[in-house]
Parts: sequence; structure tokens; C-alpha cells
Amino acid sequence: MPTELTNREQAGQYEAPRASLPEIYSSLSVPRSATFLRKLFAFAGPGFLIAVGYMDPGNWATDLAAGSKYNYSLLSVIMVSNFMAILLQALAIKLGVVTGRDLAQACREHFRRPVSLALWVLAEVAIAACDLAEVIGSAIALNLLFHIPLLLGVCLTALDVLLILVLQSKGFRFIEALVITLIATVSVCFGLEVLFSHPSTTGLVRSFFVPHAQLFRDREMLYIAISILGATVMPHNLYLHSAIVQTRDFERTPRGKREAIRFGTIDSTVALTIALLVNAAILIVSAATFFSRGYNQVAEIQDAYKLLSPLLGIAGASTIFALALLASGQNSTLTGTLAGQVVMEGFLNIRLRPWLRRLITRGLAIVPAIIVTAFWGERGTANLLVFSQVILSMQLSFAVFPLVMFTSDKSRMGEFVNAPWLKSLSWITAVLILLLNAWLLIGLIHS
Repeated sequence: MPTELTNREQAGQYEAPRASLPEIYSSLSVPRSATFLRKLFAFAGPGFLIAVGYMDPGNWATDLAAGSKYNYSLLSVIMVSNFMAILLQALAIKLGVVTGRDLAQACREHFRRPVSLALWVLAEVAIAACDLAEVIGSAIALNLLFHIPLLLGVCLTALDVLLILVLQSKGFRFIEALVITLIATVSVCFGLEVLFSHPSTTGLVRSFFVPHAQLFRDREMLYIAISILGATVMPHNLYLHSAIVQTRDFERTPRGKREAIRFGTIDSTVALTIALLVNAAILIVSAATFFSRGYNQVAEIQDAYKLLSPLLGIAGASTIFALALLASGQNSTLTGTLAGQVVMEGFLNIRLRPWLRRLITRGLAIVPAIIVTAFWGERGTANLLVFSQVILSMQLSFAVFPLVMFTSDKSRMGEFVNAPWLKSLSWITAVLILLLNAWLLIGLIHS
């Protein structure tokens, strides 16, 4: 623990935070002597909860817009964003395992109160933006599948709070199992959609590895690219991951921590690779179905739903699309509310009743969604989805810089401090995210 914290505790100016997510802290046992696969299974789960945020309805809107307008050109942005995500989530795992603190608690310990409160507000804005995308996505899916009016669908998403409370009372493994099942549902649905759409393999592979030459010249392309970054690398996931890795009851020794970091990173990397494939599949389906037929303005989920079956000639294509959207929205709800709990309790060191915390989180998303849906309808919700991802991207640096700073601090991390190459790569990633967002902000101001 840093000297600064010790001095503050001795002066009676600091109240040490309690365990992150205390109701599930160290609640899942890890076999001390077991095979590699058994230990991997014991640690598997948190990465998939994090991967949910990388394939939520906000990603759908940005990937649909990117594919229909720019063909496969922005696949390289999804690839680079995913590599950034793997790196940053690995740092979040390391922070949680080594220090026993989540990122919100670490910020509260390190920074003065005004700075800590500012970071809390920014984190809450990011969570509200993410939750907004989930609420709207679920409401759109209910409308497409069951013809429930959008406004009523937005209100019905408040019932998700009850589902989370029931699941958490049964144990954290129930939440992880449900999340993995829903991820499998989304993956299978989009695997089928890719097969139906018959994409161009040559153009697809090239676009994965070669960035488009116009990326920094076309302001609208850059806007969508940064919204993809915001939809992929989400600030609330960094807070959440550093907390839920502590649900495993591993040995709090150097050897035990090293093992927890190793297996946690494998879990996270596998899950995020699946998220990469799902995001790429959404863009590929959009490019192969809409761009190739001259539909270059399909940024709205409802339009994609209406056009998929007629254009592909597959009767069930639109239904599969809507089912995947519903699974994605419900999945993201589970992790978004947990992230809200981590952020509020970590920064403020207070405990709210779980139902109250989740009701507040859901209310922050539902109120703007109701207003936009009531006044602007479908068109307004589509624009709000993309804009919410840009907000997420703008907030990202305020989580990334502290994370890189803490994991590069030897007094905090000891022998687990970032190696020189990892420290350099982490700072390059943090600065790149900052510069991209500054570029976008300047462009928006000028326009």
C-alpha cells in the first residue's frame, strides 16, 4: 500500500474501503492442487461477463453504420480496439488480484477527494451511456419480436432489476452461466447470419489488417471509428473486471496471485476474442447485405431487421437477428448494474441495498430513453445509440490513465509491477485513445 495512504490512515483522515462486492467476495473456491483444465474452469467466468459489454446493442448500431456506409473498411478498427481491450482488461485483472482493490477503490485511495469525486461522476456518466444503449436495444428487440411499443418496451426493461436480484441470491456462478449461455446464443445467431450473407472473403481479410487510407480525412468515418472504439473498450468494464476477479478464493500469496493473473488473463482473452468475432460478424453482415446492394445509410437496427430477410432471401434471418439483439441487451444489463455497484461503492465507500443501487442505475438510463423515444421515436433512438458510444469513448481516458498509472507503480504492485515493455505499450495505448478522442472533439467543435 502506498506511503501516502498509510499517512492518511494514521492521521485519521481515511477510512479503508471494504471488500469489493462483499456479498460475492472470495465466494467461489479454487482447487489448490488440480490439473490445468480444472483450474482454468474454476477461474473462467469473469472474462465472459466483461465480454458482454463488447457486444451490446451500442456495438450493433456502430457496426451496422460502419458496414453499410464503408463496406469492410473499418474491420481494422474493430481489430485494433479489441487488442486494446485485451491489454487493458489484463491490467484490470492484475490490479484487482495483486492489491485486493478494484479500480474505483484504488482511485479513491490515491487521489484527493475533489479529483476522486470528479472521476466518480465521469464513471457514472459512462455507465449511464452504456445502460442507455442496453435499454434501447432491449426495447427495440421486444418491438421487433412481439410488436410491443418502444415506449412500453423501455419501461419493461426496469424489470431486469428483479432478475439480477434473484440470480445473485443463487450465487455468482448462476450469473456467469446465464451470461455464457446468452453469449453463445448471440454467437450462433450471427454465425448463421454470416453464412446467409455470403461475404467477400478477399476484401474481408484485407480490411482486417490494413487500415483505410481515408480514416483520418473523412470526419464521418472517424466519428464512426471512434464510436466503435467507445463501444469496444468500455470504461465501466475496467472497474468491473478489477472487482469480479476477486470472487475467486485463490491463495493471497505471490504464487497464488501469479496463478490467478495467468488464468484470469486466459479467460479474458478467450472471451474477448469471441466478442471480436461477434462484432466483426455484425459489420460483415451489414457490408455484405446492405453496402453491396446500395443501402448505404442503414444505421438503424429496425431498418436492418426489415431488410435482412428480403435481401438475403432467408425467411428467418430477421427473426434470428432480433433474438440475438434481445439476448445481447439482457446480457449487458446484468454486467452494467454490477459495474454501477462497483463504481458507487468504490469511489464513495458507501453501501446501498442492492435493489436500490440497481433501481438508481436503471432509472438513469430509462429517463433519457423515455424522453427520446416519446419525442423522436425510432429515428431518435438510433442516433442516441451511436452517440452513447461516442460518450463512452470520451470517458475512457479517465479510467485508462489511472489504471496504467497504478499497475506501473512499484510501491503499489511490488514484484507484479508492469515490465518496461508492458508499461510502454500501456502508455502508448492510453495516449492513442486520448489523441483520437481529442481529434474527434476538435472536429465536432469545428463542424
